Amino acid sequence: MSLRRRRFLQMATAAAVLPGFARAALAETYPTRPVHIIVSAAAGGSPDIIARLIGEWLGSRLGQSFVVEDKPGASGNIGTELVISAKPDGEMLLMAMSANAINAAVYTDLNFNFLRDCAPVASIARIPLVMVVPPALPAKTVPEFIAYAKANPGKINMASPGNGTPLHVAGELFKMMAGVKMTDVFYRGEAPAIPDLISGRAQVMFGVMPGNLGYIKSGKLRALAVTTAARQPVLPDIPAMGEFLPGYEASGWFGIVAPKATPPDIIDTLNKQINAALADPKLRQRLIELGCEVFTGSPADFAKFIANETEKWAKVVKFAGIKAN
Repeated sequence: MSLRRRRFLQMATAAAVLPGFARAALAETYPTRPVHIIVSAAAGGSPDIIARLIGEWLGSRLGQSFVVEDKPGASGNIGTELVISAKPDGEMLLMAMSANAINAAVYTDLNFNFLRDCAPVASIARIPLVMVVPPALPAKTVPEFIAYAKANPGKINMASPGNGTPLHVAGELFKMMAGVKMTDVFYRGEAPAIPDLISGRAQVMFGVMPGNLGYIKSGKLRALAVTTAARQPVLPDIPAMGEFLPGYEASGWFGIVAPKATPPDIIDTLNKQINAALADPKLRQRLIELGCEVFTGSPADFAKFIANETEKWAKVVKFAGIKAN
């Protein structure tokens, strides 16, 4: 073999293995600068707290600051678009939420397609919902409530914290599957709806479980069902909605996504570290105290989950005729 031929083969071989070395080096050095986790909701809520817990873990393990920034507005679309349009280098991440899957159908004029334009990194947690009614309401079970609603079509006010919110569409899913009609009454958040619910001016709400536990345990509200696929340890005597409406499931959820085209090695590094965080007993217990169910998996698992959620809520949005205000 000639010297020129041998040198050509050596160079070709080096070129072939270089991308692999480059990817390995990228994974080992990431991140080289501070990383920003964008939360598309107000500070102090569950998404913000969860992002800070995960950011603190990642910072301690990866040797760079993970800075949480709250960018609320437009039902989360402002913060989402900021990340979707960012450079895909792993330096800007989004705390994705159930609202992202719902908004895909509610908002028809977005500058992005969440399912297409994000790179799922890792799921983190689900937050169960609970169907609550005033103690004075005659219905004491879901079947009794359905019968009562059918006997009083349009006379039941369903409270929710806004049009197209996760709590609203959870109620619309119930309407669709139970075949009942109820009147939507929107409030500026979940907390302002509670007094009307307790007094009986509103007759039902699908609320976040942690925020309603105190009212349920004190007897100020009656829980008819949890909206998860199985019963919840904190309310062991309250049935799951699926026991009456097979296939019903509605939860708030959280996870991390990155801009599309973020290098796979960065995504894998983040996924492994986030899953390690969720396996840590102290961090896991903190999430449980927030009312969360830990929810782990691969990037592919999370991508499939988001796709399924997007498809499910699109059907509910269409059924209910929900449109952005």
